[in-house]
Amino acid sequence: MSAMASSPGVVAYAPASVGNFAAGFDLLGACLAPLDGSLLGDLLEARPAERDEFHLVGPYASLLSGDSRPNLVVRAAGLYAEALAAKGLKCGPFRLTLEKRLPVSSGLGSSASSIVAALVALQALCGDPLTQGELLEMAGRAESHASNGLHLDNVAPCLLGGLQLMVPGSQRAQSTRRLPWPEDLLVVVVHPDYSLPTAESRAVLPPTLSWSDTLGFAGNLAGFVQGVQSGDRALLGRCLRDPLVEPHRARLVPGFLKTKAAALAAGAVGCSLAGSGPSIFAVAESEAVAAQILDAIQCGFRAEGLKNRGWVCCLDPRGARLVDAQIQVPSLAGEVKS
Repeated sequence: MSAMASSPGVVAYAPASVGNFAAGFDLLGACLAPLDGSLLGDLLEARPAERDEFHLVGPYASLLSGDSRPNLVVRAAGLYAEALAAKGLKCGPFRLTLEKRLPVSSGLGSSASSIVAALVALQALCGDPLTQGELLEMAGRAESHASNGLHLDNVAPCLLGGLQLMVPGSQRAQSTRRLPWPEDLLVVVVHPDYSLPTAESRAVLPPTLSWSDTLGFAGNLAGFVQGVQSGDRALLGRCLRDPLVEPHRARLVPGFLKTKAAALAAGAVGCSLAGSGPSIFAVAESEAVAAQILDAIQCGFRAEGLKNRGWVCCLDPRGARLVDAQIQVPSLAGEVKS
């Protein structure tokens, strides 16, 4: 039996995301949508083929071309094929083309974006045979190859949209819950021209925590969740911080503490590393304030000699999705194959 749909091909878009979201190390993640309407995330074209193929193009393709490991898209496709085989369904062969639009090791959920785009595209081509929960678990397994552990705080918001909280699930799979986010609160995110692998960021974390650190983290996360659920803006702002890992990682990003201080002085509700860094995110209460914060963060990075790019975003409520045919994956001329 085959799960192949009749569509000649699809293009999936998977947005950038901010893991941890300051208050929730490995437990919170937010999906980003730039206010200017640009696509901040990876694109994946999937179409039936005579044999399995993978092609890598886009502005950041060259950063992955020297990696001897299989691309995460290939890993995700393999997991997807295994899941369908377990259901007695045939998957493929497919020609997969990833347009790598997110910088790698950036703190913007680059790995999650590639993985989720691949799964969403394959799911559409095969007639939606898997549940959303199965896709989420599969995305987490695929990303564990990049982060050396199962972490859903990027793949969950990328796949499901919005602000996602990781909660206890069954023995076989974790689960998530969407938290409400005030529509007027904007997210400013700035990526410096600086690479910080997740493994390096995790290496500086202590192997154990004190009781006071554990209680401080738990209380702060609980306060954040209560703040967004109840609409208590003062509580939300007080808890939009990272007391757990930021003190250990701050030194890994040039000028982070000064840049954070400048963002807060410019009116940010809160400011922290995006995921494991080096990108920085801050929350603003209006577009005017967001523009001031964006300028403050970019000036801070420039003072360290770092070129950077920045975006003012709202939270993307949809997450990964198919995009219409007007958005084309680039020509394969000059492609990088894997």
